[in-house]
Amino acid sequence: MASTALKSENKKTLKFLGRALSHRNYRLWFAGQGTSLIGTWMQMIAMSWLVYRLTNSPVLLSLNAFTGSIPMFLFAPIAGTFVDRWNRHRLLLATQTAAMIQAGLLATLTLTGLIAVWHIFILSFFLGLVNAFDMPARQAFVVEMVDDRADLSNAIALNSAMFNGARLVGPSLAGLTVAAFGEGICFLLNALSFLAVILALLSMRLQHGLSRRPASHPFEGLKEGFRYAFSFAPIRYLLLVLVVQNFFGMQYVVLMPVFARDILHGGAHTQGFLVAASGVGAVASAIGLASKRSVLGLEKLAFWGLGLFGLSVMGFCFSRNLYLSLSLMVFAGVGMMVVLIACNTIIQTLVDEDKRGRVMSLHAMATVGCFPFGSLMAGALASYLGVPHTVLVSSAGCVAAACVFGLKLPKLRSITRPIYLSRGIIEDASPEL
Repeated sequence: MASTALKSENKKTLKFLGRALSHRNYRLWFAGQGTSLIGTWMQMIAMSWLVYRLTNSPVLLSLNAFTGSIPMFLFAPIAGTFVDRWNRHRLLLATQTAAMIQAGLLATLTLTGLIAVWHIFILSFFLGLVNAFDMPARQAFVVEMVDDRADLSNAIALNSAMFNGARLVGPSLAGLTVAAFGEGICFLLNALSFLAVILALLSMRLQHGLSRRPASHPFEGLKEGFRYAFSFAPIRYLLLVLVVQNFFGMQYVVLMPVFARDILHGGAHTQGFLVAASGVGAVASAIGLASKRSVLGLEKLAFWGLGLFGLSVMGFCFSRNLYLSLSLMVFAGVGMMVVLIACNTIIQTLVDEDKRGRVMSLHAMATVGCFPFGSLMAGALASYLGVPHTVLVSSAGCVAAACVFGLKLPKLRSITRPIYLSRGIIEDASPEL
């Protein structure tokens, strides 16, 4: 009897964890995007390793990250106005096709031996431009795939679990593939992987397929989006938290080839294992947050997650042992993902529907758009301080920001609780939650 009851309870728990998958369109997206993301992570690892192999320069490694991310900073805000106007489904079909073409060109140049660093920079910039439209469209499109708003937070957490599950598999496959066949095969596999998400998008049945045509001019819409986001304290604070984590904390990702080869005395497979270890922690935290039944308490989790992330990366800078470094990367992945999911969920829950695309473009700008400036700073500081000390100073900024953010928690709670109640998202706004 007890065994049967336990099995029944486990089935209920698993069903609750995957409740967003009960929506057909989201299931298609989850399968297609999950496959494609493995290829994306393989390309990211192979590209950074290729740049470092060709140049042996941490500065050019950082410059490549800059060229791939700066379009997000420059174009994402205006892209968000079009995400609120255009058919998001068609926009995603266009961006995913463009990304597939970019990967195909990269594979062709590499496999034919014609690849040069300037090719990589140009193709990185092109992909960044595509992502400036793709990322806010993907974030906003989740609402159209999940009919029940109560399942939105679960869908966001599952998206993060999917992204980091691919992060767990992709880098490891990339390291082994680069070691055995070279970087070009990774780029080719990524190009092929886009077929999965394109087929998934084509198979969807959507009820919300009409284009959105607000009366205002796009630039008026852009200003309106900025005013809305930065005059509303919860969204403003959460965007700033994301800026801090991605400007300061994520510099270790750009300089990972240096840690893998020069500090831990490994190769491309070492870099893949380190990134995968971070993915393990991220997947674990994403699954944990997917099981959370309420948005209450997410602000506090974001505060603790930012602190854990910063402390873990600081410890990573001192490590000269591979196993210790892998362990610290697991904790860094936990902290990083808690911040990303908590901030994303709160913002998606609070934002007005007619401004969702614009606000999510600012979210993309905070998570990716500020990254190029951090990577450039990392490359410049690494020439003077060395790579470990550069990352140490930067990650300490995350710990300091977590302390400041902690002081703002009471104000955030006082604003968000009444909104959750008025929208029927929660029934009880007890302060202890």
